[in-house]
Amino acid sequence: MRRSKAPQISFIVSIVSGLGLLVVYSTGGQPQLEGLLWFYALAGLGVGIITGTKKYLPNEETVEDRHTLASSDAEMAAARSDFFRTGSDEEEELAGERRTVLRLLVGALAALGGALLFPIRSLGPHPSQDLRETDFAEGVRLVTVDGSPIKSDQLGVGELVTAFPEGHTRAADSPTLLIRFNEDNFIPIGGREDWVAEGMVAYSKICTHAACGVGLYQNVTGLLLCPCHQSTFDVNDGCRPSFGPATRALPQLPIAIDSEGFVVAQADYPEPVGPGYWDRTNNT
Repeated sequence: MRRSKAPQISFIVSIVSGLGLLVVYSTGGQPQLEGLLWFYALAGLGVGIITGTKKYLPNEETVEDRHTLASSDAEMAAARSDFFRTGSDEEEELAGERRTVLRLLVGALAALGGALLFPIRSLGPHPSQDLRETDFAEGVRLVTVDGSPIKSDQLGVGELVTAFPEGHTRAADSPTLLIRFNEDNFIPIGGREDWVAEGMVAYSKICTHAACGVGLYQNVTGLLLCPCHQSTFDVNDGCRPSFGPATRALPQLPIAIDSEGFVVAQADYPEPVGPGYWDRTNNT
């Protein structure tokens, strides 16, 4: 009797498609081809399982009285003997096909599992600390947008300049407002008395509401205004919000003056700059 080779062919198609996916992913990917290969890989696996089940598992219906479900040692031995029995040539051929189909099924699952690793890689790199860190660090000079280092006597009372970490004037997370405040009105945050230098203080320019640039400064009142949604921050009181939708203060950058008289950072910002996101903590 001519035996159907559908299970073997189906699993071979699935294996070849899975390996093809590995090749396509590793060489840069091609969406249309990937979709076609996924179809054949999964379809081959499904067709192979269905046709193999129909062919190699018993399909007759039997009815008997319910009895104790546990099998005796003799029944277990008989079952093992029947499974591995090689009586006639046809039975021996069928047993060989079973083993071949099982091997092909394992191969199809392995190829498909390997192909699944590449979509996982395409999800991108592991989350990093990029949202929590800027290019400021101990000893890094504050410079203007054209890269010029800022001297300690460059600003008069009430004046400000947008500063960046030296060598990173295009970094989107680093714009910083360097302000020479009126010492009669300024109240440093407790524990941050040494974060200011020669009457200057530095705050992030990125609004904590929607990341707009906070750049409008009222010298008389010491208030910084964000032009996007009118969030207002009090420079003399830790840049806490006094009006508008922002709920967090602008992060403060600790600064100092180096031996050459230039303004430098003592360290990076102690907290992430900009608006909130899923796992940041609130700052004061």
